[in-house]
Amino acid sequence: MVTEPPSPAGMRRDYTEWPPLTEDSLAADWTGQFASWFADATAFGLPEPNAMIVATADRQARPSARTVLLKAYDSKGFVFFTNYESRKGAEATLNPYASLVFPWFPMQRQVIVSGAVERVSRAETEEYFRSRPRGSQLGAWASPQSTVLPGPEALDQGLAAAAERFADGPVAAPPHWGGFLVRPDTVEFWQGRSSRLHDRLRFRNTFGSTEGDWVVERLAP
Repeated sequence: MVTEPPSPAGMRRDYTEWPPLTEDSLAADWTGQFASWFADATAFGLPEPNAMIVATADRQARPSARTVLLKAYDSKGFVFFTNYESRKGAEATLNPYASLVFPWFPMQRQVIVSGAVERVSRAETEEYFRSRPRGSQLGAWASPQSTVLPGPEALDQGLAAAAERFADGPVAAPPHWGGFLVRPDTVEFWQGRSSRLHDRLRFRNTFGSTEGDWVVERLAP
């Protein structure tokens, strides 16, 4: 029996389970508000609350997006690690701007970030790399990320070669692998409300850097 797939046009849910987001309830800065919501998402039991969609664009402004794990954040911005020669790594280098989305759907929340991208220091990359499981360290050497592979055995061969290269010694961070910092120009906090009249409060940097003055703006849903 062939089952007809459900129509996405008829899928809708009214958001009424969480209190509204108001200016009075907002933290003094985006860092504090993100820390509060990130703690909520973790306590709620969301799987991988640090998962975020990272959108970049190439020289022709053609966008691409994928899910990446946040590894650090502070008043400077958000940090993730990747292969610098991957698609996102190459695009973030050639066109150093990105957007991030934290899709915390079960809590009817999103955090949307946009800003400039820069590489973190090599010392920061190496410090984080040392904290990774050995298998992940070897995988960073084994995978030519975003390139076309002749088959799955290519990764197995790359992993075997990396394991032989480092034997029982420490695995060094590959020179083509490291961190990116997204310095936000805007950080928007989105809370679902009934009838699609969602709350959207945005911190916007009026000087274009995290060291400038920030204003809070309410956006129409």
